[in-house]
Amino acid sequence: MKRVLVATEKPFAAIAVEGIKKIFDTAGYELILLEKYTDVAAFRKAVENVDALIVRSDKATKDIIEAAGNLKIVVRAGAGYDNLDLTACTAKNIVAMNTPGQNSNAVAELAIGLMIYMSRNCMAPGTGNELKGKKLGIHAYGNVGKLVAAIGKGFGMDVYAYDPFIPAGLLAKDGVTPETDVKELYRRCQYVSLHIPANDATKKSVGYELFSSMPKGGTLVNTARKEVIDEEGLLKALMERNDLKYASDIAPDNLPRMKELVGARVFATPKKIGAETSEANINAGLAAAQQIVDFFEKGDRRFQVNP
Repeated sequence: MKRVLVATEKPFAAIAVEGIKKIFDTAGYELILLEKYTDVAAFRKAVENVDALIVRSDKATKDIIEAAGNLKIVVRAGAGYDNLDLTACTAKNIVAMNTPGQNSNAVAELAIGLMIYMSRNCMAPGTGNELKGKKLGIHAYGNVGKLVAAIGKGFGMDVYAYDPFIPAGLLAKDGVTPETDVKELYRRCQYVSLHIPANDATKKSVGYELFSSMPKGGTLVNTARKEVIDEEGLLKALMERNDLKYASDIAPDNLPRMKELVGARVFATPKKIGAETSEANINAGLAAAQQIVDFFEKGDRRFQVNP
């Protein structure tokens, strides 16, 4: 019998756990729950003799992976997977997966919500602005970016996108104007929604040059990863131009300094909340469980993220 550990410091919703259990019961697998643990040693002990692992934002570090004697697959219930040590997984022939698309609508709605919040002066008294008629730039047109574009169009925004991996024809088919130069995307659009992953090519790639080139009243929204932001460059642009705004659900490391210097033109949620909806919680958990069953029963590696 396959044994599957769900290790969640912040547990799935009860309805998601019920669905996960049903999937594994049907497959004849044993489900082991480790919820609200406070010591990583408990995680390390629980993973020792399981065949599969599901995590949310929990860190499947090299230490955890090496403690897993029988582990064949680990699934991150969500799109990002920087909490998985892919090198350690590959070294032990463990398949690492994510669940792309399951949190996308939750993140997309948040991105638009942040735009509204910033455009209305963080809901403080005073004259704000409308999204209708403004230019919206999508920096990376993946699952989330595509949905942000659709919602933006619903608000009457003119939508542009930069993504060198997406054919221009597909963007045009969605009613989105393709940009071949990321610099032009920022120069053109009053709002830019950032959706690039954090990797060696993208870390600190968005900073002074791009941000300071935005039109008057430009607002950058980041629901991706904080590592892609050059925080000092961002602050320099904010200091030089008192019309620029930045909103994120990943607080910058220098947020207190930013708030002190530029006030309400910077906003960050206390913690990352892009996927924090009951719907996304359920979708990602069920998808992770089904992917594990499909891997063992069908050899399906469709969502593998490690070499």
